[in-house]
Amino acid sequence: MMQLVRYLKPYWVSIVVIVALLFAQAMTDLALPDYMSNIVNVGLQQGGIERAVPEKGRRPFFDQLASELTAEGVSRLQAAYVISPNSGLWELRPDLSEAELSALEADLIPALAPLAPGMSGSVQRQAAIAVIRAMYEEAGVDVGVLQNRYIWRMGGWMLLIALASVLFAIAVGFFSARVAAGLAHDLRKGIFTKVEQFSNAEFDKFSTASLITRTTNDIQQIQMTLVFLLRVLFFAPMMAIGGILKIARGDVSMIWIIGLAIVALLTLLGSVFMVAMPRFKIIQKLIDRLNLVTREILTGLMVVRAFNTQPQMQKKFARANEELTKTNLFVNRVMVLMMPFMMLIMNATTLLIVWVGAQQIDAGMMQVGDMMAFMQYSMTIIFSFLMVSFVFVMMPRASVAAQRVVEVIDTDVSIVDPEQPDQLTESPRGRIEFRNVSFRYPGADDPVLSGISFVAEPGQTTAFIGSTGSGKSTLINLIPRFYDVSEGEILLDGIDIRHLRQRDLRAAIGYVPQKGILFTGDIAGNIRYGRAEATDEEIAAAAQTAQAMDFISSSADGFASVVAQGGSNVSGGQKQRLAIARALATRAPVYIFDDSFSALDYRTDAALRRALHEQTAASTVLIVAQRIGTIRHAEQIIVLDEGRIVGIGKHESLLATCQVYAEIAASQLSAEELAK
Repeated sequence: MMQLVRYLKPYWVSIVVIVALLFAQAMTDLALPDYMSNIVNVGLQQGGIERAVPEKGRRPFFDQLASELTAEGVSRLQAAYVISPNSGLWELRPDLSEAELSALEADLIPALAPLAPGMSGSVQRQAAIAVIRAMYEEAGVDVGVLQNRYIWRMGGWMLLIALASVLFAIAVGFFSARVAAGLAHDLRKGIFTKVEQFSNAEFDKFSTASLITRTTNDIQQIQMTLVFLLRVLFFAPMMAIGGILKIARGDVSMIWIIGLAIVALLTLLGSVFMVAMPRFKIIQKLIDRLNLVTREILTGLMVVRAFNTQPQMQKKFARANEELTKTNLFVNRVMVLMMPFMMLIMNATTLLIVWVGAQQIDAGMMQVGDMMAFMQYSMTIIFSFLMVSFVFVMMPRASVAAQRVVEVIDTDVSIVDPEQPDQLTESPRGRIEFRNVSFRYPGADDPVLSGISFVAEPGQTTAFIGSTGSGKSTLINLIPRFYDVSEGEILLDGIDIRHLRQRDLRAAIGYVPQKGILFTGDIAGNIRYGRAEATDEEIAAAAQTAQAMDFISSSADGFASVVAQGGSNVSGGQKQRLAIARALATRAPVYIFDDSFSALDYRTDAALRRALHEQTAASTVLIVAQRIGTIRHAEQIIVLDEGRIVGIGKHESLLATCQVYAEIAASQLSAEELAK
């Protein structure tokens, strides 16, 4: 999770507010046991009398007190009271300071209740107050009113403090959720923005399933953990330290019980961590694996059905699913064991405190309220360690998720824009030139393309043909910089494409990929995808050229017809024609068709090529094809074999001079067609 600290900088104000609110919540929570102790000690046992200093009384009572005091104590006693000369009633002066009251109480407690062997100071004080209470009762003072008044006052304060604690907790939850949700938003945006910059080399490094998992499951794991961290990471230490300080302020004779409970708790947590932690690191990879298998099966579902391999695919999915399930079950079973054992430790601690505390109460060493407060502070300290332990439980999995997310965001993109890019003219011609270009995939030993040199002129069609794996699509993908050349250079209108901004370069290219990709929406939106400002007339013209008007006009909604996700509701040929129309709508100076006519019948192919020749008369057209019939009329045909150019020319000349081309032509055309 430390990798994500830099992404929390925009939220530092909210984090400071959270820490302040947590401190306020901790102070309110730590104050409640003291109030509870006062209600028991003062409200119940002392009858609501807070000090061992009588507020009023008759002269005989004070004369007896004075006989037990020193001369200095008698002087302080007389100075603290107003004595009525007629009735002889002594009344405590209301203007006494806290220091004067404390000094007077220190004088009176030994006089009221001499210290018995083994008696603690608090018990002696309580005994002195019992004497005062008895004096009040003899004097006819309603002690019940005093008791009820005190209990109601302390109870009211407890309710207000508890309400404040609830409000602080709600505010902490609100700000924590906002920070965590904001961070998750920023991380998702960061991953998506970085993935948009990826070249094919980076996509080869990260699988699509893994990128989806990192964007969804991993970030959700981080978000959940961050909410917990913000609420616990600061709060638990505050409560633990505050509880220890509260206990240290009073009777520390039972503090060893807390130490014993913490040792038992840490032993349990250490054992659980050693067993469960390695599994947390495996779970995310297993989720990747399950997503990969699921996506692969769903994408190829028609092939699975065609070959009746549903049972094999079910077994493959079941293996991935069961492996993830078993790992999750193992971790959950271990974690489930934690809570009963933790509750056992906490309950055993409570029993031990009651047992030891009862003995001390019986011996006059402790008050009942003090034991109850000690019990609550002990539970607070233990529960704080418990919350910290849950942080350590969640951290490993969240750390793995954070590492995977940061790995994507921090990936160095291999294809970047130059710092000082060259500029194309306002109306680029579209002349493409390859100069001794070679290319090898990252990590590969052998080049896929070697020594490629040719020129594709505007107004001409340059076609590429060759056997499968000869490098045709790879060559085409170098032009929009989906990959960068390993050696040599590619020029657009005399400018090395590496010196252009990718946005400017790709704006000059109308690209039709090997696999037609459509997006959810309607037909008009898909054709207008490459050029948002295209008019309805331009969209219709592009569709007409792409031979797509026949199925568009046959639909009741026309261009408003809905396109499902991935274009699943249109055929392969329709998908290709819409992809071609999308490229034509850009009105780019360069058009690339990467085997984009393979799903078309010969009649549609021929009609499209005729219309395409008219539409792109001034543009540079690059076509990758498998069929001779698609490219035989191209002004320039380049024949590739094992990544090298083995022939350049027109159809007729290549039949005579290029054996590879002649073999491809002979495999596709009859002798009569070859003779034409």
